Amino acid sequence: MPVRRTCSFCGREIEPGTGKMYVRRDGSVLYFCSSKCQKNMLELGRDPKNVRWTNAFKEAKKVRLHVVRQVEQNTGNNQA
Repeated sequence: MPVRRTCSFCGREIEPGTGKMYVRRDGSVLYFCSSKCQKNMLELGRDPKNVRWTNAFKEAKKVRLHVVRQVEQNTGNNQA
């Protein structure tokens, strides 16, 4: 059974037999589902948390919304 890997940039699952494997000089291995992900990470040096279409951005957005809602609830309770 082939192993399903996840993209190191966007977090999407990579179908077996597709994608690229990039090995850095220090021996760490990065897997990319597309050249778009590879270019964004390696050439452009973008952080996945700041790119809207990545899973990392979506997870960070959930955390931010949760914190904002908690702050709104706490300030609403203190004013009443």
